Amino acid sequence: MTASPLLQVNGLTVQLSGQPVLKDLSFTLQQGERLAVIGSSGSGKTTLIKALAGQCFAAGKILFQNNHKPRIAVISQQHHFTNLSNLNSFYYQQRFNSNDSGDAVTVADALHEITNDTAAIQKTVALFGIDHVLQTRLIQLSNGEHKRFQLAKAVLQNAEWLLLDNPFVGLDIAARNELNIILDRLAQKGTHYLLVTSPNDIPSSVTHIAELIEGRLGPVVLRSVYTGKESMVSQQAMDAFFIESCKTITPAYSYPDFSIAIRMVNTSVNYNNRTILDNINWEVKKGECWSISGHNGSGKSTLLSLVNGDNPQAFANEIYLFDRKKGSGESIWDIKQKIGYVSPELHHYFDSAATAYEVVASGLFDTIGLFRQLSSQQKTIVDKWMAVLSITQTSRKRFKQLSNGEQRLVLLARALVKNPPLLILDEPCQGLDSEIAARFIALINTICVEMQKTLIYVSHYEEEIPSCVTRSLKLEQGRIAA
Repeated sequence: MTASPLLQVNGLTVQLSGQPVLKDLSFTLQQGERLAVIGSSGSGKTTLIKALAGQCFAAGKILFQNNHKPRIAVISQQHHFTNLSNLNSFYYQQRFNSNDSGDAVTVADALHEITNDTAAIQKTVALFGIDHVLQTRLIQLSNGEHKRFQLAKAVLQNAEWLLLDNPFVGLDIAARNELNIILDRLAQKGTHYLLVTSPNDIPSSVTHIAELIEGRLGPVVLRSVYTGKESMVSQQAMDAFFIESCKTITPAYSYPDFSIAIRMVNTSVNYNNRTILDNINWEVKKGECWSISGHNGSGKSTLLSLVNGDNPQAFANEIYLFDRKKGSGESIWDIKQKIGYVSPELHHYFDSAATAYEVVASGLFDTIGLFRQLSSQQKTIVDKWMAVLSITQTSRKRFKQLSNGEQRLVLLARALVKNPPLLILDEPCQGLDSEIAARFIALINTICVEMQKTLIYVSHYEEEIPSCVTRSLKLEQGRIAA
């Protein structure tokens, strides 16, 4: 007797806001097969995960083995959770405010909601390397720690199927290798999984690959015969396009000159007796381009929050921004106006009801949403930056209706729209397909070289770091590595 397929999908079709996102998808997975779905930004990958999980309305048929509804765990790019008041209305600076962040549950509390088996919890958190954050509030976890927390929850829930939406996004090199090993172990123990991911991050236990193109799924092929495709866009052509495009954009503001963009003297940050940053001494001169590296949870996001005005502990430290000591009379808006900023946290907590155009325009005023009328000049600036990043077609769409990759491009445009003297880009290429990421990296490199910008750049992928970066800072457990 032939075993029934693990998963059979026939004619899967999804429309969102009246627009087709998935178009008549059909595929079958047999016992022992694991599928990786790749595709460009906006191709429908996240929607596929939601449809398979029953999280959105879909036409067509989704049949698991023996027509049995298995226990499914979705590992999303952005983890959503409620606070102690059973609300999910967090704001992105909240993780850095020790008083406000106390409204979020701890990792231990969240896992004990699943099981009271303390031994099982200890074993699982050790497996995923998050035993050291058991008493940490969920809102204070790093992007990578959140990913591991979601996987720990899935294991404790005895999930039979994992549906993973770009699980390697936000993980450092060591964590990506560990996740690969963990997925292999789970597969060996009988846990089935399907994931959407980039061609560069396909777990070794994946057996088949298919490409999603504008909502349609290409042939499912054996991993051993998948060849991929090369980008046809040359670096020289990209550089020429961006240089010419940037020259036509009038700066939104004029900024006073400065010599030192950032200077930290013996800077430390502590939360609930946990040291996040320990005695940091660091100086960034005007026009320098730095990369910041370190494992998940090493303190990178906290370091950036001290610069960007989002962390109240900055005022308890000796920090100088743009030649001026922090706390000497400047407002948070005086600081933010000089900085273009992108981070996974900003992405996670941004107002999803605004249109893409409003999100980009809000960067002119450093607000989470647009609350004032634009001048004709400001409208022109917004239009041109959206054109440079090829997102003009998203202008009237709600931010929440965009794919994760499109959302990231919109936030990148928001960071650039002021043409600020300092760019802080924390994992800016998360969720972007390789060709769009290459275009963006070329753009940043051109802006920094041609316009002499100061840059702070964070990425777990060396190939994503622009060539203009010549200085580096590495953090290890909150300290600058020797």
